[in-house]
Amino acid sequence: MSVISVGQAVVLGAVEGVTEFLPVSSTGHLKIVEGLMNIPVDDDAVVGFSAVIQVGAIAAVLVYFFKDIVRIVSAWGRGLVHKEERYHHDYKFAWWVIAATVPIVVVGLAAKPLIEGPLASLWVVAGSLIAGSGVMWAADQMGRHKRGEDDTSFKDAMLVGSSQILALLFPGFSRSGATMSTALILDLDRVAATRLSFFLGIPALTGAGIYELKDALGAGVGAAPLAAGTAVSFVVAYASIAWLLKFVAKHSFNAFVIYRIVVGLLLFGLLATGTLSS
Repeated sequence: MSVISVGQAVVLGAVEGVTEFLPVSSTGHLKIVEGLMNIPVDDDAVVGFSAVIQVGAIAAVLVYFFKDIVRIVSAWGRGLVHKEERYHHDYKFAWWVIAATVPIVVVGLAAKPLIEGPLASLWVVAGSLIAGSGVMWAADQMGRHKRGEDDTSFKDAMLVGSSQILALLFPGFSRSGATMSTALILDLDRVAATRLSFFLGIPALTGAGIYELKDALGAGVGAAPLAAGTAVSFVVAYASIAWLLKFVAKHSFNAFVIYRIVVGLLLFGLLATGTLSS
């Protein structure tokens, strides 16, 4: 019998879809909702399920940015064959995304016991939500928002890609929040920072989902809940991406900062009173 029902999977898929690309921590929100539904947040099957349904959100990115991805991959393919094509920004950008994914893969494999054990605690989530809010606010204030997507460099990609490790080790910090904040500190504008966060998330999150699939199925999550959660995640994430890109074009990240602090303090209160178990 599955440790997660189809109904619970639908709810978690919706939470994943809404929060994966917003800088509010999808992992943190999933753990909070799992706790409220009395689902053990540190269970191997549950951890695996959370990683697998991220693939639905990543599929939404692939569909939403299909033309951009085809352009970049095509440029990469041409560059592999024709030397003169290797000066094209899209060719170089493809290699940057690949290189920038290496740090999170290495840390993810090396720190897997910690990530799925002590660092999965809701106390860590609550603290990371608030700490990440401070970083995000500071980055938005510090950044000069003067560089666009075409101005990104290898250094930008590596620094932004490596910042994903913060969210990996401290669920609640937010992968999107960490990458967007780093990009803002590097003076990218908000739209460029958001799009770079999307592109860098594709290989990391897809790889995590595929890696965890066998563990999720083998540890006690049925195929039906996995399929339902992933499908819902895709639909909701697509709408979330479209909304976020329009939002950041005209607004700062302050609304997300305030929301994260409120959720973090609320979570601390629920844990302190015993309403939620860590």
